[in-house]
Amino acid sequence: MVEIRNPIQVEEAVAKVMAHKQKGEFEYVDISLCDNRHLAEGIVATYPIPAFDKSPYDGFAFKAADTSGASPDSPVTFQVVDHIGAGHLPEATLQSGQATRIMTGAQIPDGADCVAMFERCDTFEKNNHTYMSVTSETKPGDNIIKTSSEISEGEQLLSEGTIINPGVKALLATFGYKQVKVAKQPLVGVIATGTELLEVDEPLEPGKIRNSNAYMIAAQVKRAGAVFKYYGQLPDELEPSMKIIDKALEEVDILVTTGGVSVGDFDLMPAIYEQLGADVLFNKVAMRPGSVTTVAVKGNQILYGLSGNPSACYVGFELFARPLIRHRLYSKSPFHNRGKAVLKDDFPKSNPFTRFVRTYVEIEKSTLTVRLAGIDKSNVVSSLPFTTSLMVLPGGTEAYKAGDEAEVLLLEDTDGMSEFKSLKEA
Repeated sequence: MVEIRNPIQVEEAVAKVMAHKQKGEFEYVDISLCDNRHLAEGIVATYPIPAFDKSPYDGFAFKAADTSGASPDSPVTFQVVDHIGAGHLPEATLQSGQATRIMTGAQIPDGADCVAMFERCDTFEKNNHTYMSVTSETKPGDNIIKTSSEISEGEQLLSEGTIINPGVKALLATFGYKQVKVAKQPLVGVIATGTELLEVDEPLEPGKIRNSNAYMIAAQVKRAGAVFKYYGQLPDELEPSMKIIDKALEEVDILVTTGGVSVGDFDLMPAIYEQLGADVLFNKVAMRPGSVTTVAVKGNQILYGLSGNPSACYVGFELFARPLIRHRLYSKSPFHNRGKAVLKDDFPKSNPFTRFVRTYVEIEKSTLTVRLAGIDKSNVVSSLPFTTSLMVLPGGTEAYKAGDEAEVLLLEDTDGMSEFKSLKEA
């Protein structure tokens, strides 16, 4: 007897998945190995930056009041009594009429309240002493970078969940984080189902196709910030499939299978979920592609049954698996960024269900535009290499034309929205 499935809306499906979100564990890694990981703690400044008043230029430090009345016709002369390089401390406290030669980044000496660049100063030797003169007045604070002008002590700099990019890494190094507390990457098991599948290095055979989904999903898992373990392919046979899935569930946090979730004679995942005693959250979504996307829960583990069609599989992962992974990585914004874009190509199909169209975005004259990445069918793989966004067309809408505005999910962004917003809310 064919199973009757009742589709639920995308927003409801996302909410059902995120009701099972969990905050992940953490670990410490060396700063040299923390690239693209997620911080598991906020970072607070333990000292001000700069920690002392310093010079932004090579020049001379002195008292601004001493330049009163200085002009090209009446230069003011200072005796140079010290020379400070970056990383060295001043030795002299300046008195009126004295100056210190100072290098970029060096600490301002006591008694000085301004710096004049070398280009504005004339230097000369007299009686075995060095002197410099200026021909214009200066003001207190001129060319001085003040203590804590960049960062104050105790200031919150980064929040947990922040992805460690090169700039974040620089900040971590600045504050001495040799060991960095990061979110532990969840382990995602990947399994492809279908007797028709060949591995990537096997020659093609009549009636067979190479397994592209497993490699695609593994790459999506890595892009989301997790790690994967590939358990191979499942034949369309219940007993050997159960053995592989049982083994995987002993090791992984999340399990993703591709294929086998429809209601055909050889689609075994519904039976496997039943035998596992897993709670099926939904098995049909009012969306294209990927309507047969299925998500189940067994204890603290989430099981994703994605379509065997490549584009449907791809979309299902991005909508339902990625945000759960991102939450485990402490992200405050687990969902993709969304934006409005001007459609540059016609899209003649009507949309009885919410449609996620493979597209790519460009910026033209400060306007975000979106173009079709290729053929829009669920079994198509050729459009995926060019897909940087998913154009969201609400259910019940008619054909779209070039020039119309549409909603897009930006796939390549590292951080996005804190919650999944429906089209009416976005």
